[in-house]
Parts: sequence; structure tokens; C-alpha cells
Amino acid sequence: MLPRTIDMYRVLPELLWCGFGALVMLLQPFVRNRHFFTFLALIGTLTGTLASVISAANAGPGFNGLVESDSFSFFFRLLVGTVAFLVVLAAGPYLDRERLPVPEFYALLLFATAGMGVLASAQELLTAFIGLEMSSISSYILAGYRRDSLKSSESAMKYFLLGSFATAFFLYGIALVYGATGTTMLDKMAHTDETSTLLKLGLSMILIGLGFKVAAAPFQVWTPDVYEGAPTPVTALFSAGPKAAAFALLLRIFATVPAATHFWFWAFWVLAVLTMFAGNLGALVQTNIKRLLAYSSIAHAGYILVAFAAVTTMAQAGSAEAGPAYAAVLFYLLTYALVKLGAFTIVSQLGGVGEKNLSLDDYAGLSQRQPVVAAILSIYMLSLLGLPVTAGFFGKFYIFKAAVNSNLIWLAVIMGINSVIGSYYYLRVIVVMYMRESSAEAAAATPVGFPLSVSVVLAVTAIGTILFGVLPNSVINFLLRPNLFGFGH
Repeated sequence: MLPRTIDMYRVLPELLWCGFGALVMLLQPFVRNRHFFTFLALIGTLTGTLASVISAANAGPGFNGLVESDSFSFFFRLLVGTVAFLVVLAAGPYLDRERLPVPEFYALLLFATAGMGVLASAQELLTAFIGLEMSSISSYILAGYRRDSLKSSESAMKYFLLGSFATAFFLYGIALVYGATGTTMLDKMAHTDETSTLLKLGLSMILIGLGFKVAAAPFQVWTPDVYEGAPTPVTALFSAGPKAAAFALLLRIFATVPAATHFWFWAFWVLAVLTMFAGNLGALVQTNIKRLLAYSSIAHAGYILVAFAAVTTMAQAGSAEAGPAYAAVLFYLLTYALVKLGAFTIVSQLGGVGEKNLSLDDYAGLSQRQPVVAAILSIYMLSLLGLPVTAGFFGKFYIFKAAVNSNLIWLAVIMGINSVIGSYYYLRVIVVMYMRESSAEAAAATPVGFPLSVSVVLAVTAIGTILFGVLPNSVINFLLRPNLFGFGH
């Protein structure tokens, strides 16, 4: 039996991303022009992202409730689609410089994006698992894409082995939840016995599986090595896309399964504290910029988990109360994706052939050599720090407010302490760029060129960082819509 047309509309972005990925692979033996594949990948990511508007216009459950097309999935499809589009723009010059094959890279990127879209719209656990695997398997290969680099191969192997364990936990968790509830449909779990030990064990294992994907402590050990070894445009994708999609599924489970909301509170409280400290304290001693940003990513996952802990207490007080905490998570993911994409794009260009210039010392005197680049990187660092006039300020502010409104005062205090710790290493990057002299070798070298496509990525992310820091209301008002999840909070 053929699927209904309306069902096809509801998964149109994923169909287009997969379709263009397959098209790139089919054309690879016949076309030798690298720029043709870059253009095709740009069209593919953009078409799929724009198709999310059509999916949102045909809102509702698709394929007998396996996926849900609503404002929530619309937001995440726009987010991961935009991330993929910007990564393609930034990756073209990088792939040319490193002389890496182009078609396979873009095909894997498109398949990974489709997996993230499925993850964000899944309303059933096995569908979510398929989305998770589509994204993960593509990511494992992308992590080891620089096959001549030992570090790249090592990062891919670590990511694959640890990711496989996480997947096993996730799948076993689904099996236990099914055993306890008799269903894998999230909306049918609303009236299940919350005291069931089997259900609690299943939800714990699902949390472990997704905790790995979002780099929450103590499941974060893979992050620094994978971020350092993977090609930098791939690191940019990892820091923004898969993490957002995994948080989307956590939110979807949270908003639909009351047992998860009640049972996960202390888990999120502890995970948030561990993750914030693991990320910020680890970043203090880093001299490699990619590893520093990797530990920073771990810390930011901790801040987002603070909002999850807030959601658990708010949801028990009443569904309307939880809205601001959900909105805080979504706004934070948006601002964080912009900043990390921009920062890793700069790192990618400044790294040079073979990614040799990744030490903080290589950034000494950058303000004299390339003042515009130093200024833009400073904006990203200040946003990650959470200074006013940047998007990061409102991201942290809304999460802090959600924690205080939930009476999680200690968690809010710990978040404040971690923000102060984080300020050291973010400001350290700015100090190195502006207050240290370049080495004689760096001063004599010609400035690193920034091609048009890379400049566009930096312009979009930098303007977005300032714009959402000055005018966040339009996004927040959209995220506070009562029908964000299609069924209300």
C-alpha cells in the first residue's frame, strides 16, 4: 500500500535530503567537477530546509503516528538544515585545500542531516532509533574522513566504538520501555504505571544513550578526541547538529511521557552539575583551540541540562509553567549552534594545510595580522561566555531564570560559578589575540585568505549572534507558542 500524500508532505525535508544525497552518489562516477557537487549539496540542503515550511503547513501525525509534523519539528528542521547549509559553504574550500573527495563528503552530510530531521520529528521510539543511526553512521565516517591523518582515524574509531555502546543502551532501553508499557508510541505512554521498575530502568538506559550523543558527563570522554581529530567542518557539524537533534528527542520524550518528567529530575540535576564542571575545568588546561572548544561544548550541554531539571519541577506544577523552560532550551540551542559554527569555521581556515596551526600560540597577535577575523572570533567567545549584546547572554539568562523560577537555587548558583570559570578560558583566547605579539614566522607569513563562501558563513553567524542578542523577542515568542509540540505542553 502506498503512503498517503499528506504523509509524504510531513516527511518532505528528510525525503529531499536523502534524495539529494543519493543523487550526489549516483552522479559521482560521471562528473569530475568538484564545484558542481558543492552546488548540488547547497541546493539539496537549502531545498530540504525550505521544505520544512511545507511540512509545517501540513501539520499533524504522519505514517500512523510514527512522526509528528508540528512547530517543534519545524524549528529543529530549520535549525539542522541551516547548520548543514552553512557547513557545506564552509567545507568547500577546506576540502579543496586538503585534497579530499567531495561527493562522498556531501552525500554523508545530507544523510546525517536527514537522520537529525527524523530524530527531531519522531513520535515513536524505534523511528527515533532509525534517525539516530542514520545520523550516527554518517558521522562515524565523516569523523575519519582525513584518512591519511592518524588522529582522524583514531577519532573515528573512538567515536564508533563508544557510539555503538551508547546505541546498545538506547535500544535496550526501548525494549524495556516496551516491556513495561506495551507500546513504543510516545503519546500512548501517558497513562502507564509510573512506579514500574522496568519502565524506570528503560528510561535510564534511553537517557544514557542520548547522554552520550549530547556529550553529558560522565559520557563525554569521546568529545575532545573526536572534535580534535575530525576535519574541522565536520567538528562544526558535530557541535551543532547531532547535539540539537538528540536534545530534541529528549524534549519530545519529556513533553509526552509523564513518567520521564518525574523520574529523571535528579538524574538531570546530577548530570547538569557533572557536565558543567567536567567541561569548564577540562577547558582551563587546553592549549589546542579545537580541544578547548570541545570542552566548551561539554560545559554548554551542562547549561542546557539545567533547563531540563527546571522543566521537571515546572511540569509537575502545571503544563503552562513548563513553557518558558522548553523555550529556554530551544533558544539556547539556536544561539549555541550559530556561535559554534562560526568559531569552528574560523579555526578551519586558520588551521592551514593539514590543520597544523591549532595551538593557542598560533593565535598570538591575530588582531594585528587579521583584525576583522580576530574581532569576529572575539564576538563568538563573548557570546559563549554570555556577555550582553550577544545571543549567548539571553540563552544563559532564560535558563538561569527557569532554574530560579523552579526554586532550583543551588543549581542556579552552580551554573553562575561555572560561567565565571568559563570566562577565564574564553577571555584567554581574546587576550592571546590582542595582547600577545605574533611569532616572527607568523608575522612574516601572508595573511590567511577567507574565500567568499567562508565569509558568508562568518557574516551570517556573526550577524545572527548580535541580532538575537539585541532582538530575541521574535524567536522567544515563536518558541512560547502553546501548540509548540502539536499537543500543547
